Amino acid sequence: MASPVRALRLTALLPLLLILTGCDWVVMSPSGDVAMQQRDLIVISTALMLLIIVPVIALTLLFAWRYRSSNKDATYDPDWHHSTQLEVVIWAAPLVIIIALGAITWVSTHLLDPYRPLNRVADGRSVDQAAQPLEVQAVALDWKWLFIYPQYGIATVNELAAPVDRPISFRLTSTSVMNSFFIPALAGQIYAMPGMDTKLHAVINKAGVFNGFSANYSGAGFSDMRFKFHGVSGEEFEKWVADIKAGQGGNLDRAAYTGLAEPSVKEAPKRFQSVAPDLYDAILNRCVDPARMCMKDMMAVDAEGGMGMAGLRNVFERRVDVPGAPPATGSRFVAAVCTPQRPRDGEIKSAAATPIAFDKPLIDGAQPRSAGGMTE
Repeated sequence: MASPVRALRLTALLPLLLILTGCDWVVMSPSGDVAMQQRDLIVISTALMLLIIVPVIALTLLFAWRYRSSNKDATYDPDWHHSTQLEVVIWAAPLVIIIALGAITWVSTHLLDPYRPLNRVADGRSVDQAAQPLEVQAVALDWKWLFIYPQYGIATVNELAAPVDRPISFRLTSTSVMNSFFIPALAGQIYAMPGMDTKLHAVINKAGVFNGFSANYSGAGFSDMRFKFHGVSGEEFEKWVADIKAGQGGNLDRAAYTGLAEPSVKEAPKRFQSVAPDLYDAILNRCVDPARMCMKDMMAVDAEGGMGMAGLRNVFERRVDVPGAPPATGSRFVAAVCTPQRPRDGEIKSAAATPIAFDKPLIDGAQPRSAGGMTE
């Protein structure tokens, strides 16, 4: 008999163990004002819904007990069909709660919009308009995080720091697949996607070391895609920046980034004492490789007519100067345009053999070119 009793005692302890697992639940005990407002929204919404859920559960148990088959004293009224008072309670209470939830959600959706600059650093403390927010460009790599500080010209891998009570303006993108940037103590998660520039505004109000990670599955190394976020004083942050600049981290240019972007797991924190000023823009526009046209230039071509007959002129005129390379002489243009499918023998002649004439010069003062033999 001792064994069943012991098992029963252990089973009784399980609810206590489940309660203890929430003692250090960072989502409900954050250190940043944005995360605190989100925590309050969760608590208020849950409490409003429990106003209906708890009475319904209690009444369900009460009715099941009171009107059980063995209770012969319970009122039996098979002809009952309507009660105005009961209908008012059943419909009015949930309606009021839904209206309250809708109003709170609408207001919070706008006030906590991640793209909206902060108007306060804490409850009752507005943002100092003279203070400049800390700009951080975050890039999700496989499987690590790159953080660029454009105001200081430095970059780090799997290490992030920010001064306490200073607004942080994040710009986020990804190199390959979608990831989710999440520091529970700072703010809610937000997605980082290739070719897209996502924004997040937040602030940390307490000094400490907090966990950050990707909350969206992105491949084999996803579980180790973690970093430490350091909330420090203003003086400590300036010293942290100075230490990086004085270190031996080297320069993060396009060539170094290409090597860094190779997939790796459990990447140790790295620091770069300098960074190419246009690197984030090149990552965002998918043109770190100078041989590739930047996505923003490609979209500009599309906006001006695309690659069809009406847009060839725009492609010919567009010139792309590679940062760091000697300025190009003259104008760059497309020397040939491939057709989607090779014509069959006896059908249409090759497009390259048929000159394409333009009604006006491609460049002011220049002569029109043809697709058959394009020359300057």
